[in-house]
Amino acid sequence: MRYSALLALLLSVSSLFASERDATTVEQTNVELKKVRAEAAQIREELAQAKAQKEEAFASIKAEEELLKKNSSMHISVVGQGVAPMNTSSPAQAYALAKRAAIADAYRSIAEKVKGVRIDGQDTIKNMMIQKSTVRTYVQAMVKNANIVETTFKEGLCEVEMEIMISHSDFAQ
Repeated sequence: MRYSALLALLLSVSSLFASERDATTVEQTNVELKKVRAEAAQIREELAQAKAQKEEAFASIKAEEELLKKNSSMHISVVGQGVAPMNTSSPAQAYALAKRAAIADAYRSIAEKVKGVRIDGQDTIKNMMIQKSTVRTYVQAMVKNANIVETTFKEGLCEVEMEIMISHSDFAQ
């Protein structure tokens, strides 16, 4: 009987210490939870600020972007480059082929500026590694009334400066 009373006393004392330990653990957990919530709120605030800065940057870029407005025109100037092939029969042929390539490059640059570029990409992945990556660009436009301003040929490279004036009425439907 004495042992059972002693055992009951020990069990009650140990449960008293356990409940104090549990209360301390709960308090520590609550303190840590408050810290985590404060950090999360700070991160949300930083994300909101970053989003606002990004939107502001896009707005400023859009404001700076030159747009073709009604009853107005725009001057576009580009430089095209072409290289003379190695297997030509004469320097005149090399010059003519390089100039033709430079003019085609200049027309492509004008078309990119006026109509934009379509880009298609495809990646082939095997065993979590890129096996093949392909990027294709497309430009489809009709360019009329472009003028060659200057042509230079030096060491097999031909550069052609070309310009065009476009107006809003060219694109009005």
